[in-house]
Amino acid sequence: MRTSRNDFASAVKKRFMKNALALACVAFGVLGFQQIPSAKADFRTCNKTESTVNIAIGYRDGADWITEGWWTIDKNTCDTLFSGDLASRYYYLYAEQTDQNGEWDGEAYMCIRQKKFTIRGIEDCVARGYERAGFFEIDTGDQSSWTVQLTEPVEQGTGGR
Repeated sequence: MRTSRNDFASAVKKRFMKNALALACVAFGVLGFQQIPSAKADFRTCNKTESTVNIAIGYRDGADWITEGWWTIDKNTCDTLFSGDLASRYYYLYAEQTDQNGEWDGEAYMCIRQKKFTIRGIEDCVARGYERAGFFEIDTGDQSSWTVQLTEPVEQGTGGR
């Protein structure tokens, strides 16, 4: 049986299109199942001072309060305190400079200690063998990540806040 050139070209073209379609489906399937990296969501603190800073953080874990410390952050660097999406809306921070008397504190009193710690509960700190420190509140709203910028504490009597 004789086949014309047009019939042969048409058959090759059909076969090519069929194979191209199959290849496109395979490529889409492979690429479709690859994980696309998501944006990184963390709770970070940046130390924008000329001193090393030690940081403690407080937060709610269900019905319990947790305080943790210490993260040491060198001058003019940042560190991640928690990786992943924020689990709470409110976090509480206490920080102190290692070589000066500067500190960042607030009105939310929680338990700390001088060594590395994780403390459950914020009541009766001294009676339980801990120190009591004032933490400042950070309202992250509905954000999935947050960065705190620590700058030089304002000296007493300078008129600043």
